Amino acid sequence: MRKKWIGFSLVGGLLVALAAVVAQQPSVLFVSTQFTPIEEAQRMRQVILKDFSGRVEFIPEDNAPFTNRILSEARAGKVNVSLVGGLHGDFPPLISAGALEPVDDVMAQLKDRKFSPTFVNLGKMGTGNQYYIPWMQATYIMVANKQALQYLPAGANVNTLTYSQLREWGANLQKATGKRLLGFPAGPRGLMHRFTQGYLYPSYTKSAVSKFRSDEAHRMWSEFKALWQYVNPQSTTYDFMQEPLLAGEVWVAWDHIARLRDGLNQKPNDFVAFPAPIGPYGRGFMPVLAGLAIPKNAPNRAGAVALIEYLTRPEVQLTTLVENGFFPVIQTKLPDNLPQGTRMGADAIARQAQSNVALPSLLPVGLGAKGGEYNKVFQDTFARIILRGEDIRRVLDAEAANLRRVMNDTKAPCWSPDPASNGPCPVN
Repeated sequence: MRKKWIGFSLVGGLLVALAAVVAQQPSVLFVSTQFTPIEEAQRMRQVILKDFSGRVEFIPEDNAPFTNRILSEARAGKVNVSLVGGLHGDFPPLISAGALEPVDDVMAQLKDRKFSPTFVNLGKMGTGNQYYIPWMQATYIMVANKQALQYLPAGANVNTLTYSQLREWGANLQKATGKRLLGFPAGPRGLMHRFTQGYLYPSYTKSAVSKFRSDEAHRMWSEFKALWQYVNPQSTTYDFMQEPLLAGEVWVAWDHIARLRDGLNQKPNDFVAFPAPIGPYGRGFMPVLAGLAIPKNAPNRAGAVALIEYLTRPEVQLTTLVENGFFPVIQTKLPDNLPQGTRMGADAIARQAQSNVALPSLLPVGLGAKGGEYNKVFQDTFARIILRGEDIRRVLDAEAANLRRVMNDTKAPCWSPDPASNGPCPVN
């Protein structure tokens, strides 16, 4: 009975009526850039969406095909998708093309949900209207095997670790064990590019774009190259860091919380979770905010609204956390029976975001279908400097030209931590 009360009586008569009829509506085609790994998609379909009263066809897609699909349907005047789920940066090209409709009415129906005001404001995308409803949030953190703690540099604390101390920690581990026990997800489906975009660059340059080829960036790559000598060479095959952590192949690792969650939950007493390291400008980190939006002329708007209501219920927000590692965007008490590893991740995320040196960096905004080209600049820069040992200055100058082309082609203005720009974000 309590579950029904949480789900329905908070949201008013209209949503109750919608829930009553949604089972008779056509299936909701829900396309999302999130939960693309097969295991996450299966948990979304089989567990998270299990108690929804209507029918949902959930299709996860990578960024470029997702954007092309929504824009193509809008241009053709034949819209099949009723609900889209994406990261904050996925929405600007859809809004610019007039492919999304405002959802102020949906937000009004959800007024009793205690959304983060910051997230609600981000969902307005700089306009006077609500264009997406906050859905879930996540970020990237560090995890270490407790065996590694005895080799921390003198005076170092994992909660205030610097990049220099991380390098020294790796050296200590190698000296003591004869193994390279630092690890990063630099495999084909790994998120190493997010580390360079949202962690290294902000920490060393307070920028993600404009200072790409700066002297500060040169120093950053030089220092990271020195750190990489202590990184397990198998890192170029790692997509998720929880497996090598559980196998003991690495003792200290960075990754998305959703890709560390199973390891923490399986052996919570073996690991510690802690914030990302600190650089010259502070602790660069990348909060990940996902939202739910409705395409203009969606064939099943009522079903989409009912599904938004369902996905933002407190109990479903917590199910999403437990199953796929994304955290609630509403104020809700974490249950006492939350898996210990998930709680460890939540605590590390809070320490990362709330520290006095926190330097949040948004995911790329406004790149649309060229998001993959943007990522490729950082992937190629990493591969050329770190893996192939090419000259840092030569690589930065060459890749800066590619980055400049992406910014000019998309006309995307700067996003935090770069200062606001008039026109495309400059690559100086």
